[in-house]
Amino acid sequence: MSQSRLMFWRIVRRLISANRGRLIVVLLALGAGAAVTAALLNLQIDAKRRLTTEFRTFGANVIVAPRNADPSSDATISQSLDERIPPTNDGSEVTRIDSLYVLIQANRTSHPPQTKRSDDLKYVPIEKGAGSPGEGAATGSSPESAANETPSPQIIAVVAVGYAGKNAQHIWPSQIQEGAGLGEGCRVGKVAAKALRVHAGDYLILRNGTNKQGCLVSTVEDFGGVEDNQIFMNLFSADQLAFVGRDDRLANGPQISMIQLSVPGTSQSVSEYIAELQKQIPEANVHGIRQFTEAEGKIYERISGLLNATVAVVLILTTLCVMAAMTNVAMERKNDVGLMKAIGGATRRVLRLFLAEAATLGLIAGLIGAATGLALSVALGKAVFGVAAQPRLIVYPVVVALTIVVAVAGAYPLRRLAGIRPASVFRGEA
Repeated sequence: MSQSRLMFWRIVRRLISANRGRLIVVLLALGAGAAVTAALLNLQIDAKRRLTTEFRTFGANVIVAPRNADPSSDATISQSLDERIPPTNDGSEVTRIDSLYVLIQANRTSHPPQTKRSDDLKYVPIEKGAGSPGEGAATGSSPESAANETPSPQIIAVVAVGYAGKNAQHIWPSQIQEGAGLGEGCRVGKVAAKALRVHAGDYLILRNGTNKQGCLVSTVEDFGGVEDNQIFMNLFSADQLAFVGRDDRLANGPQISMIQLSVPGTSQSVSEYIAELQKQIPEANVHGIRQFTEAEGKIYERISGLLNATVAVVLILTTLCVMAAMTNVAMERKNDVGLMKAIGGATRRVLRLFLAEAATLGLIAGLIGAATGLALSVALGKAVFGVAAQPRLIVYPVVVALTIVVAVAGAYPLRRLAGIRPASVFRGEA
């Protein structure tokens, strides 16, 4: 049995190497088809992750807000709701930012507010009710320093946004115009900075009624939206501006205006996440931002459909090329098949030889073409998305298997050899 198997593969090897020109043509056709298929399939898989990542840079796609609250009201929810929010979706981390919006009055001061520690120039609490916009308002300030700390007479009504959480850039994507590397402090939108006439490194006095805070302008940023009119600070400072002296608002613990979430995943998985979150937090209004989730789903479906159609066309064309080459092979090997049958070779065994030859060619071309296609997809991904596509290992065996199937399907013309009669071949009639 082992001798028969050894002879079988020896004949297959001789069949493959018998006509090197034809061998190269078939390998090129199969290899090119495998390369294009691997590149497109890898791009399709990478596009799913890439689109999810790119859409997340547009900001939050899920909002947890007070139920039945008027948009212009100052309704809040408890920050303790954070504990009921699932931290991951589709195996990726969910970015969560707790936000508190406070309408305040802000104006520039010409000197940093006095502090007890010389290195504390970030958020500086100012005594409640101490001074008017034209007076020295810093805690413990002397008459001499008050003259230096006289705020700018221009007082602007602006929204202060206190926030807590990691990766705020995912929620409010921006470009820093001034102050990169200056450190923590107030992040000021470019429109608000222009109105207040401040730059990175300047100081602001923030007021909400009799509550006051001083802060260092750490950055001036371009958000490209309504955030350009806002001032961003840490949640504790915004809480001090909003709730000091109003203990009734804190009866249920720290309060926030909303929770903004950047949930990774496909449109369907994000919808399922929202549905689950609505069950977890029935007392709040949990909703998605439809234009993000729906647009992501539609774009991916179109890209996926286009790539699948292209892969199908490539595989069909590759099959036709292989069939054309195998038709010539069938014409060339009539005498060989007639001789095999004459010495007792079964038709099934003869066909098995040619199918093994086609499968071997498909395996060789698939291994080489799939590797080439994965490398090609990296370059295509960089051209399309601006970032190189990540090779997906699952694509490699799939493309190799598809190439073998195409090679075997392309060998269909060899079935004509099954009907050849040895006597007809020897008489020259076949």
